[in-house]
Amino acid sequence: MKRTEEALNVLLHKMPDDLPDAISYSVILKSFCDSGRSQLALDLLRMMTEKGSGHSPSVVSYSMVIDGFFKEGEISKACDLFHDMIQHGVVPTVVTYNSIIDARCKARAMDKAEVVLRSMVHNGVQPDAVTYNCLIQGYSTLGQLKEVARLLKVMRSQGVLPDVVTYNSLMTCLCKNGRFKEAVEIFYSMAVNGQKPDVISYSVLLHGYAKEGSLVDMIDLCERMARDGVVPNLHCFNILISAYAKYGRMDVAMLFFEDMLKKGLNPNEFIYLTVISAFCKMGRMDDALEKFNEMIDRGVPLDIKIYMCMIEGYLNHGDSVKAEEFITKMKSRDIRHRPRKGNC
Repeated sequence: MKRTEEALNVLLHKMPDDLPDAISYSVILKSFCDSGRSQLALDLLRMMTEKGSGHSPSVVSYSMVIDGFFKEGEISKACDLFHDMIQHGVVPTVVTYNSIIDARCKARAMDKAEVVLRSMVHNGVQPDAVTYNCLIQGYSTLGQLKEVARLLKVMRSQGVLPDVVTYNSLMTCLCKNGRFKEAVEIFYSMAVNGQKPDVISYSVLLHGYAKEGSLVDMIDLCERMARDGVVPNLHCFNILISAYAKYGRMDVAMLFFEDMLKKGLNPNEFIYLTVISAFCKMGRMDDALEKFNEMIDRGVPLDIKIYMCMIEGYLNHGDSVKAEEFITKMKSRDIRHRPRKGNC
């Protein structure tokens, strides 16, 4: 209910001293961390340490707050707390190490992530699939395929099997490095290796086919997706609508748009911009206006790009009166013009 302070008041002032346990404190620690208030969680953690005996924080409590600080970008506080935990005799688990490795990888500090990995192994904590996935994702983001291959080899040698997250990271990396055919092979090998592709797996492949302009393959993949019982998310629909709009196939693009609405997904400003832009380029200004008004009805934010699409669309097709109307609307909403490259 987002009433953490009231819960804290119950814990500290209304419960008998011998009643609260580690779980009581953890509930509140998690709530503070989830709401981006890890400093308050740290204050409570220190209070637990001072009380001692049955109130001393566990590795779960420490790991929770460390992860909270990392998510808030407070790296030094997270690292200080990690060392403080060890000084208090609390032994880090794989979850604690994974939190640190994940943060280092997201910061693209792969050398530091590798140091933590070596420290983890040295201290007798066995890396799991999450550990390797963090590192693979980190190297994939940097396009370092050799390091990804090395980690996959190490992972398998340690008896840790790649999961769907591993395969998704690998496919993304291959696509970014122009090796889409290999990404397709990885996708179809997943079932053989006991892993079912998820919506992210499908979106990676859809994006690859979209870049190649392989619209037929996109349809085939959508059909496979339906057979596998994988429900497309907003990102998938964005890829599909953008691809068909790019090639002027607005009939198919709008079928996907309607399907998206039927599935209860609300189109965002990016999808509307794609559709409106395509209609404007085709001179279908009535359809563009319909989608523009639909944005207003649905409460989707209107920005400079949407207005400029409509204005340029009307100007390019000889309707300066309508263009002037949209300029007036834009000014009345205090949406100021900023220079932008190219047409919408």
